[in-house]
Amino acid sequence: MPPGYGYGPPPGPVRAESGTSYDAQGRNGRGGRFGWLGELSLVVVLVVVGIVVVTLVGAVIAEVLGAGPEEADSEVFFENPVADMAFQLIGIAIGIPIVLWGARYLGKRPAGTVSSVVGRLRWRWLGLCAAVSVPLIILQFGALFAWTWGSEAAEPSGDGFPGWASFLLTLAVLGALVPLQAAAEEYVFRGWLVQVIGRAVRSPWPAVVLASLLFALAHGFGQLSGFILLFYSAMWWGWLVIRTGGLEAVITLHVANNLLALGLAAGFGELASTQTAADAPWQAMVLEFVFAPLYCLIIARLADRRGIERVSP
Repeated sequence: MPPGYGYGPPPGPVRAESGTSYDAQGRNGRGGRFGWLGELSLVVVLVVVGIVVVTLVGAVIAEVLGAGPEEADSEVFFENPVADMAFQLIGIAIGIPIVLWGARYLGKRPAGTVSSVVGRLRWRWLGLCAAVSVPLIILQFGALFAWTWGSEAAEPSGDGFPGWASFLLTLAVLGALVPLQAAAEEYVFRGWLVQVIGRAVRSPWPAVVLASLLFALAHGFGQLSGFILLFYSAMWWGWLVIRTGGLEAVITLHVANNLLALGLAAGFGELASTQTAADAPWQAMVLEFVFAPLYCLIIARLADRRGIERVSP
């Protein structure tokens, strides 16, 4: 019996036609007119379930080991902030395999097309983006510290330096898990979500705007300046993904930002803090107005010079 009929083997993944932009990688003619709704709904459910499962596993482990906090109404599962942070990062990182599975088995397209238009992460390009993003993020953080020095916003609120043994262990945990956590947020918001909505709309901008709004809201409700910072930067990052045909540039910037932020928090003994980028002060927002477009425009120019693929080959 020919494949595709009766009980024959299911057809394999189908790529979008040549010359398709990043946001349109899901337009492969599979799944019907409203197939994107099924992919969207099921993947969102699986992401929520995955986070709940990781949370429950963390709670059980903390209970079994007697490593939970002394306060019964505490918002954390582990008294040790490094262990608690590790489970938070893992809970986000599981988004990567879930959205890749959704693209492959629900969107019926190669999972690698979520990474880039060539169907994989372009590691050399990712390394080049990292060479730009790391010093730029250090410069941005340095400018923020210089601007807010002596103000209430810059006052450390933690327990101080925890000692070299604890600090180095924390850096090792962060170095192993933060890249997965930051990449997962990019795969979910700037990658898979944009492509799923791109199956239904012709312009990338409805998807970029919605994904940027959800990205900002996912960080919680803090200060208005923090929300504006997150939404503004997410819009620029969404543009950069379309412009460069992949997630590499935004992954490196996100990883560099989170590693530096959490590394500094660990050094000042503030790893247990519940604050996120949503609580960023207005000075951080103003600096983001400059550094977000600066990074994106530098990378876009570099992509042009390097001939980085913007559409599927």
